[in-house]
Parts: sequence; structure tokens; C-alpha cells
Amino acid sequence: MAFLNAMLLAYARRGINPQAMLHHAQIAPAILKKPGSRVTALQFELASGLAMRELDDEALGWFERPLPWGSYGMLVRASLTAPTLEVALKRWCRHHNLLTHSIQLQLTVQEGLATLELVELRDLGEVREFCIVSVLRNALGVACWLSDSRIGLTGTTLRYAAPPHHRSYRVLFDGPCRFNAKSNRLQFDAGYLALPVRRDEAALQRMLERALLLTVRPYRRDRLLVEKVRQTLSQYPRETRRAEDLADRLNLSVRTLHRQLKEEGSSLQQLKDTVRRDLSMRLLNRSQRPLKQIASAVGFKSEKSFIRAFKGWIGKSPDEYRNDGSS
Repeated sequence: MAFLNAMLLAYARRGINPQAMLHHAQIAPAILKKPGSRVTALQFELASGLAMRELDDEALGWFERPLPWGSYGMLVRASLTAPTLEVALKRWCRHHNLLTHSIQLQLTVQEGLATLELVELRDLGEVREFCIVSVLRNALGVACWLSDSRIGLTGTTLRYAAPPHHRSYRVLFDGPCRFNAKSNRLQFDAGYLALPVRRDEAALQRMLERALLLTVRPYRRDRLLVEKVRQTLSQYPRETRRAEDLADRLNLSVRTLHRQLKEEGSSLQQLKDTVRRDLSMRLLNRSQRPLKQIASAVGFKSEKSFIRAFKGWIGKSPDEYRNDGSS
């Protein structure tokens, strides 16, 4: 409700009656000042969407001048042709900084950690919290959408004191959240920055029909997890035979590992088969190592189980595959 009241402040400053917006979102005026009251994600999405149009300001009064309707769509379009998420986010920050002198966004990478920082260039006043949270959540939502992946945060820091509704921040930002910090920033595994941008103009047009979902609702699919599982299986084939051992290396529970892979449309067995198949084919092509050694190297306990699995993958036995390759 604190964010909705900040939105109403923008209406008051412009001398515009917010009644139509509240009615559109089915928000009763009586609850606006009620301590502890809340609105649903859908109500907030509807209220924000109409407010941006009525005020012709997608920033909802945060900055020194309005950002006309379509400004953030323009930013997304400018990042759409980037080859990777890192390039896309750097473009987003650079172009966002051209729109306002109130804040500055910057992306940095150090020791495997990506940091998206919001620097305050002027006093944001009563809309400070609403502005900072909205801009950071918007940038995170766009990054998730561009890469079609949930980006898990390792931490969030904010320069202001914890508000009365600070428990709600668990919904806004996953991972630890610290207030009264030296900077406003989100941090996440830099591996996400290497993900390719997966969207095109047609996808952008569909997204813009309900763009506020990127800010209001967290993205669920995590594509980086699949890459991490592949890398770990490839690097430690013997040590990751059991799901428990793999999950432990990824700092996940077995249940979470299986659930997140399912959300991605994959499974641990599929990934194991793919990694083992590719590795065994390389070893068969590039070495004369006995099958028993290859079986062990790719993570099988016995030569017999390796031969059976390989024939299921390729349609040939390992010896047949090796002989075909050398002939």
C-alpha cells in the first residue's frame, strides 16, 4: 500500500483525480490509509498501467521530468538485438541514464559476481523507496525476460532504513536483503550475463501488452541452472553419479534441483545422458582407452551398464562406433 500511496502523490502533484484509476483496479479508497492493508499483484498492475497513461509518465513522478508512455518499451527495444544479456543490460543502463538526471544505473562484474547499482543523483523525497524498488525490479524483470530465465539474486542492498513493510521485500527480491547500506544494488551470479538474448520483435509486442508483469511478478524459469548442471556433470562425472552429490555441489536440495529442472523443461536423467554420451563419443574417437576406463571416466560403475546405455543413445555398441570412426 505504501507504493500505491506514492503513486497517489504523483496524482496530487499533477492535480489529477485518481478516482478512475482506483475504480479500474477495484481498490476501495477506505483501505488507502488503513495500517497493514495490501493490494493484489493484479490490482497493482492495473493501477500502475492506468496511472502511467493518465499521468503520461511511466516513472510515476519519480524523476525531474515525466517519462512519456512508451519510454521503457523503447529501452527494451534498444536492448533486443544484443547478443548476450551482459550487452543488453549495459545498453539498458546507458540508455536509461539518458532519460533522467535523478538517478544513474551501472552494471559491473567482479570475481564472478554481477552488480546492478542505482546511484541517487538528487534527493528523491517521498517517492524515494517507490522509485528505487521499481527501477531495480524493472531492470531485473527485463533481464529475466530478455534471457528467458529467472535470475536468482545473491543479495540486495538498499541505502534507506527498513520500512514498516520490510517483510514484503522477500517477494520483491529473493536472497538476503540489507537496509541502511552504502549503495542500492542487486547482485547475482555473473554466469547469467553470458546467456543469449532469446527475444525478437514479435515477442516484444506480446510482452508490451502486459509489461508490468515483469516488475510485479517474479520470473520462475532458471536457464543458468541447466548450464551449471551440464558443467558440473562434465567436470565431475564420477563424483556426481548420485543426485545427492550433484545437488550438494550446486548448494541445492535434491528436491529443489529436480523441481527447477522440471520447470525448465528438462530432467537430471536427460542431462546426464547428454553429457555422458558426448563425453564417451569424444573419448572413443580420440583415444584407444579400454571400454572399462571410458565407462568409469564418464560416470558408469560398470562396463556392461555403459555399453547398454551407449547402444541406447547411438544405436551402436561402443566398439562398433569406434570402428566406424576409424574406417
